[in-house]
Amino acid sequence: MEAEPERRQHDTIPARLAQEMDSDELSQLVRQANDSGVTYQAMADRSAEAGHPLSKPFFQKLGTNAAATVKGESLPGVAAGLELPLQMVRAAAAKQFLDYEARELGGFSDDVRVVVSHLAGMSPEEIRRWRAMIEADERERSRRLE
Repeated sequence: MEAEPERRQHDTIPARLAQEMDSDELSQLVRQANDSGVTYQAMADRSAEAGHPLSKPFFQKLGTNAAATVKGESLPGVAAGLELPLQMVRAAAAKQFLDYEARELGGFSDDVRVVVSHLAGMSPEEIRRWRAMIEADERERSRRLE
């Protein structure tokens, strides 16, 4: 029977760190954008263009889960930097930093909530595609009613 290679300490993630990484929703959004090719500088530039300037190091800290907290007034800049809806960024920040998960979309049916939850997990390109399909369907229905 072959001996298992000796594991070095850095080959495993400590349980505390693994637990923290499981609830880093906002950091995950930043990492996903970065993994898709958006640089931290581009995120900072987008936030500045939107009138909510945040620095490249700010986005880097978020992306590496090194930010201890995020102020509410910086969330519009994060949303702009990531090109994501502010509500989605707010929900991710609430989960990561306050351990609060928003689960209710007031005033909407269960069907609408399911659709929104699916859209929230999509890339901006996928969301634009679905929006175009929905708008095309609406135009076709309007045309038929004329």
